[in-house]
Amino acid sequence: MFLRPRCFFRTAKVTPVRFVAYKAIDKDVIARYKEKLDRKARELGAADAEQLKEKLKDEIEKKKLEMNKIDPLKELEAFEKTQQKTVRNKAKERSPIDPSTPKDPYKTLNSYLDLKKIKGLKADEIEFLWRLRFQKGENTLSAVVPTNTFERLHKNAIKNPTFVLPLPREDAQVEGEGKGDPVEIHFVQWNFVGPNTTHVLITSLAEYKLHKEYARPHTTVMFHQELKEDKGIVMMNGQVEKDSPVTLQEAQLLLLNVQRFYGGLAKTTSESSQKRLELLRKFNSGDPAFSMGELIELAQSMEN
Repeated sequence: MFLRPRCFFRTAKVTPVRFVAYKAIDKDVIARYKEKLDRKARELGAADAEQLKEKLKDEIEKKKLEMNKIDPLKELEAFEKTQQKTVRNKAKERSPIDPSTPKDPYKTLNSYLDLKKIKGLKADEIEFLWRLRFQKGENTLSAVVPTNTFERLHKNAIKNPTFVLPLPREDAQVEGEGKGDPVEIHFVQWNFVGPNTTHVLITSLAEYKLHKEYARPHTTVMFHQELKEDKGIVMMNGQVEKDSPVTLQEAQLLLLNVQRFYGGLAKTTSESSQKRLELLRKFNSGDPAFSMGELIELAQSMEN
């Protein structure tokens, strides 16, 4: 697989904490309460407070461990649910693109790396620089795609420039056929914006239906083909919008299925791979035999 996007989490700001050493408690205060403590200890079957403390030492330590015990899986699950809720709320605030907004010129590979300087480098050295370029980006995706892999994707994308993909979600409003998990459908568009630049835009289908060509894609991926012949690689970078209705991990899953349905995997002769390509063709030709149930099944299948 070519998609090895990286996920970066911004850590919370850490404030140094200074531990304050309190003065020793006055001996008179200790003496004042010792009699009461000893009396309570005798009620519990101990000679004095010190003996009771020693007797209950193991039990106290056990209680401390129980109170401080954290289930990392539950913590992770809670974090993911909070993250998903946050992006859902952001999605409600998204507005369509203003038709009067001027279109920015598309970015080429030279917008990110000096093409003249990297031409003399080896492919693995360029890959290192490329990944370093996006290492600190928030909600960014990056990869280096072998030329033969990209050409398979590109060939199928020219013939089939649009598609839909399911995304499993507990709170999805659109459900698949049958008894499967609820899914949300997303719309995929390929744009061939320049001789060496190809874009993939992914938008929730609900938003695309509402705003059509002015719908805001939540994920944009760019393929830069300037080094395709000389180095045998195509550079890929992408961005998941801050107010996106999907998380970075969900965008990665959608991109993985873009790769699978457009023939980007090495094994394109497998039965599942052929079924995916056939479904892609049916969608773009308007074939009534196109099945959402089959789409969901093939998208969720572990077989490549």
